[in-house]
Amino acid sequence: MKATLILGLLGSVTTLVVLFEMMRRHHLREKYAVLWASVAVMTLVVAAFPGLLAAAARLVGVEVPSNLLFFVASMLLLFVSVQHSHELGRLEERSRTLAEEVALLRLEIETRVDEDRSS
Repeated sequence: MKATLILGLLGSVTTLVVLFEMMRRHHLREKYAVLWASVAVMTLVVAAFPGLLAAAARLVGVEVPSNLLFFVASMLLLFVSVQHSHELGRLEERSRTLAEEVALLRLEIETRVDEDRSS
């Protein structure tokens, strides 16, 4: 077996095992697992059939196939970072809203307790 095939197979299998274990322990949501499982499968396909990467590079006009691979990987990581940034911003807004609601409820409870004491 070629070293690239072994490395691709090892990387893909390791990624899939880690994904399933993280999902089993509820440390990873399904929507992210699908993305990383797709990456693992594509890694396996490129390792098993390196001619596909060369053909894709020729198709888009890239001279060195590994440059195409690095570009696609960089774009994937950029996409994941932007997606996580969006999620983080949304969750921060939700946390702020919940904290304000809790503060208002506490104020309402304290006001009622003070009214009951003064009665």
